[in-house]
Amino acid sequence: MASSATAGRHVVAVPYPGSGHINPMLAVCRLLVAADGALTVIVVVTEEWHALLASAPTLPDRVRFATIPNDVIPPERSRGVDHAAFFEAVSNKMADAVAQLLDRLVLELEPRPEAILVDTYLTWGVAVGARRCIPVCSLWTQPATFFLALYHLDLWPSGDDDHEHDEELSAKSMDQYVPCLSSVRMSDLMVFSRWKRHMKITAEAFVNVRKAQCLLLTSFHELEPCAINTTAELLTFPIYPIGPAHMPPDGNAGRIQDEEHHDWLDAQPEKSVMYVSFGSYASMPHSQFEEIAMGLLDAGVKFFWVARDKAPELRGMCGDRGLAVPWCDQQRVLCHRSVGGFLSHCGWNSVLEAVWAGVPVLAFPVAWDQLVNARMVGDEWKVGIDLREQRGEDGIVSRAAISDAARKLMDSDSGVGQEMRKRAAQLREVSRSAVGEGGSSHSSLSGFLKDLAEGRLEVAESSQ
Repeated sequence: MASSATAGRHVVAVPYPGSGHINPMLAVCRLLVAADGALTVIVVVTEEWHALLASAPTLPDRVRFATIPNDVIPPERSRGVDHAAFFEAVSNKMADAVAQLLDRLVLELEPRPEAILVDTYLTWGVAVGARRCIPVCSLWTQPATFFLALYHLDLWPSGDDDHEHDEELSAKSMDQYVPCLSSVRMSDLMVFSRWKRHMKITAEAFVNVRKAQCLLLTSFHELEPCAINTTAELLTFPIYPIGPAHMPPDGNAGRIQDEEHHDWLDAQPEKSVMYVSFGSYASMPHSQFEEIAMGLLDAGVKFFWVARDKAPELRGMCGDRGLAVPWCDQQRVLCHRSVGGFLSHCGWNSVLEAVWAGVPVLAFPVAWDQLVNARMVGDEWKVGIDLREQRGEDGIVSRAAISDAARKLMDSDSGVGQEMRKRAAQLREVSRSAVGEGGSSHSSLSGFLKDLAEGRLEVAESSQ
């Protein structure tokens, strides 16, 4: 449970129970309390996640945790074994536990919470707040472009048309169905048609988000102007693009605490290292893992690889060409002067961190929004190379293709490499301007906090 009642204003934050959602939620909470000295945010997580977060970077005093029992959802370690069971539990069992906790918090806190900040994918989030007459602020932790695509699920071509097997048709832009999706191809989205239950839950979330009191985005206006402007025109309530929120909390991006990581990176020439990470959840066949390792070795590129449980095996393969570790502080490593490229699964948090660091991306998307993110990285922003097109009939990207792409991206003398680095550096400056004094995200955050403090985010009767 949260600490005893304290004076001041409160917001309750409820992230979707997965690191790709919890991490950006915590980053947004840091922003909120840093910008409003009278605000406290209470983050609701399972007891298991509370223990997992104990080793996370220290949170501000005014970001606190309240817990719900572990038995409402499957444990994190088994999440990948049965995706369907996990999604069902989050949709059907988690709501009651959160509602009971919220009722206790309403009684304990003085004054009562001003709002609930809830992940858009939690289908029951708006209803839980509305029944208690508490405004619900929906937090979208993926790109605005993907929000727009899912908001218009009803406009997608029917999956029954088997588009993903029609090469010519699946290569067409989704812009013919949904505005602002010019860089997104039908094949990026139609692959979801086989995930019937997942898509049903997603459709339900996007029906319910229409009843929220506002929408917060972890993107920023200059990165996705068309999607953000179009979303603002569609919704009947305000939207607040406040990203990127993933800056190191102490503002010192280059301070790497782990001595081995620090020493190894410091010993490498400037922009010579390919940072490699596929997130905390994405997985791949062992054969693909080997092709990536051999491709980087063949390219002659130094690499720093966050390989989780495969780190010991990879250390034996890479010799003096690279360093393999189970974990690192990704944002700080990306901002190190020796890092010149990022081989990534293109989760949205990783994409934003690459943008903030000004590092071009070698995109290796696996599923969901990663497919759209990689398309924007390669085709729209032109700050990277999308490896998806290099997959063979067996679905594997060969070491030759990986080696060729790595050379192109890391070669500062090549026209391709120079252009990507130039554009990545420009995006870095734009992202920092967005969160700086008077920037688009800074102004949006200030507007949200002002609307919250002045009670402008009221619960409409239709939401209750």
